[in-house]
Amino acid sequence: MLKRRYLALLPLCVLLAACSSKPKATAVTETTGGSGGFLLEPQHNVMNMGGDFANNPAAEQFIDKMVSKHGFDRQQLHEILSQAKRLDYVLRLMDRQAPSGLPPSGPNGAWLRYKKQFITPDNVQNGVAFWNQYQDALNRAWQVYGVPPEIIVGIIGVETRWGRVMGKTRILDALATLSFSYPRRAEYFSGELETFLLMARSESDDPLNLKGSFAGAMGYGQFMPSSYRQYAVDFNGDGHINLWDPVDAIGSVANYFKQHGWVSGDLVAVPAMGQAPGLENGFKTNYSVSQLTAAGLTPTQPLGNHQQASLLRLDIGTGYQYWYGLPNFYTITRYNHSTHYAMAVWQLGLACLRPADSRPSPRLPSARRGVCYILQHFPSLTLIYIIPPIQ
Repeated sequence: MLKRRYLALLPLCVLLAACSSKPKATAVTETTGGSGGFLLEPQHNVMNMGGDFANNPAAEQFIDKMVSKHGFDRQQLHEILSQAKRLDYVLRLMDRQAPSGLPPSGPNGAWLRYKKQFITPDNVQNGVAFWNQYQDALNRAWQVYGVPPEIIVGIIGVETRWGRVMGKTRILDALATLSFSYPRRAEYFSGELETFLLMARSESDDPLNLKGSFAGAMGYGQFMPSSYRQYAVDFNGDGHINLWDPVDAIGSVANYFKQHGWVSGDLVAVPAMGQAPGLENGFKTNYSVSQLTAAGLTPTQPLGNHQQASLLRLDIGTGYQYWYGLPNFYTITRYNHSTHYAMAVWQLGLACLRPADSRPSPRLPSARRGVCYILQHFPSLTLIYIIPPIQ
């Protein structure tokens, strides 16, 4: 149970709900008065902040902003941030994210190596199990937001292995480290720390208990606090938004995609026949279909009404596979700005797509329930995994 001193983080108004049933943190103890609202403890004499960020100018400026802008109690922030740890491994991991070195001069199998991290028999079976367990929430998200289950299952699978790997770093430590000891991205992470503390206050969470990635990403879908603020939803109807709850995470991921332009029922990407070594490639490129045809590419299936596409190139070691990237593929890259990431999400989701779903689907051949396929279009191989039905 939280120590009473953290009650001063609560807003100066009656909260909408009492204790949350979140598995990630202990709810704040209620102290009610005659009005039925939460009572704040008396102000403490303000003491200097201790701990790893003592005398850190960036930390003091952050506290000033939280007090003046959001009405936080200065002493309570001192007490909380005094317990935040500066994590050197977080700084090292962040530095690894920066691109280094020149791109390879020829194909070296980069896509195949990346794909093997995510699309494996065990992962596919776990994805089918997640789909089976939460099929009602997935179908409801599809109805409400227009985002099909395979995309949500693919995202959560790539991000956290369907909740198995959600991160063990205390979020307060990660965000404080990056806000106060990482000048290159301090402005961004200071905003994330600000939103994180606002989230903890609004949801009555103990900010010292919440854990996630080394960069501060949270829950099944690894939302940053700013994504929580903009896209997270209470999808299970309990009055709280809990990114560590799978149903809330399903709805939140679906809402994220809808808000970023997902087109319900549209194609994602179409493989191409031919090679186009002279054209720039990547999800940010934009070509007319006629330009791609002139370069020597032909789609392996109709593109529908699409007259524009990005040119995607996957390195398979023996050469390159080219794809027409359509708007829904670009939407997947809004979650992570990487062609490999978006393709892995999509293909993992397809691998977990159950052929016995009630809707007709052009994505997969008809087969008995529980048998998972992943389509590969080059050159004619279509079946990679056959997973026995989950009992």
